[in-house]
Amino acid sequence: MHQSTATQNEVDAAKKALPPVDLRSDTVTKPTPAMRRAMAEAEVGDDVYGEDPAVNRLQARAAEIFGREAALFVPTGTMGNLVAIKTWTQPGHEVICETGAHINQYEFSSMSFVAGCMPRAIPAADGILTWDLIEPMLQIKHPHKADTGLVELENTHNVAGGSVYPTEVLEAICDHAHDHGLRVHLDGARIFNAATYLKKSVADITRKVDSIMFCLSKGLGAPVGSMLVGSQEFIQKAHRYRKTFGGGMRQVGVLAAAGLIALEESPKGLAGDHQNARHLAEALGRMPGISLDAAKVVTNIVRFDVSGTGHTAAEICGELKKRGILAGPFAKHAIRMVTHYDVNRAGIERALEAMREVTRK
Repeated sequence: MHQSTATQNEVDAAKKALPPVDLRSDTVTKPTPAMRRAMAEAEVGDDVYGEDPAVNRLQARAAEIFGREAALFVPTGTMGNLVAIKTWTQPGHEVICETGAHINQYEFSSMSFVAGCMPRAIPAADGILTWDLIEPMLQIKHPHKADTGLVELENTHNVAGGSVYPTEVLEAICDHAHDHGLRVHLDGARIFNAATYLKKSVADITRKVDSIMFCLSKGLGAPVGSMLVGSQEFIQKAHRYRKTFGGGMRQVGVLAAAGLIALEESPKGLAGDHQNARHLAEALGRMPGISLDAAKVVTNIVRFDVSGTGHTAAEICGELKKRGILAGPFAKHAIRMVTHYDVNRAGIERALEAMREVTRK
């Protein structure tokens, strides 16, 4: 008995010595050794003058990958979305978006506070808008109501658990919006995850939208940065708003160099992140008190309800943290876990073991 207890203590000590399994978000990824080398060796210049070689290469490559004329490096995805909204709209316009959209829920009302626009939020199943939902909300030169200035879509949809727009649905929205003289901006923070799931290129699934923001610092693993891509005219105007919002940077090639590695190399590993997320979801779905539809987990985000356990999400996440597992309470009884390249299958198994321990209490 004494020997068994000692052995268990050794096992517990070994578990505590392991690094945390961080599933709070794919923003927690650490730069790869290749990124760190590129940062250390980056040739730099003053980007405000357009003289940073690494930034210029990153922008040119992003535009090429998306089949667009130009691209702009911005510090954050939130700034990228705000710059796009400001570029396409006038103060007093409405921006049509899904109710759970990041621009509506998690960007501190910046479209209103800074761009002078109001969201026209539409609830949609799995966060996927359709033209049938959008059309009744349009206001074009109405004598009493604010004009619709922009349609915004999110692919993948964060709050909806990483759901992906069917390309034909997205393109139908673009076609109809363009018929009404409206532009469509895509919050593609995780667009490479969407493309991986659809087994298509990012250029193919975004070809009809007017502008795209995508993040280098989520599943692609760069330490900082996002990109805006679009026409030359759009990017020229966006460049000025980036400066207006304080986003003009100097020798930022040390970051752009990591971004270029992320852009070229990291999409290759996203399918593995998706497989880990599905494995995680299927195992969670078999645990008593946990509710989720594992079939809807198609990219790297797993959201699940824990109300059946008798515990709140915050309580469960607090217990998980004691066991070296980091997860995010998303609502009173909802938890989000996000897979990424810094969490392998062994880490997923550790998270599942910890969940079993916590929910058995």
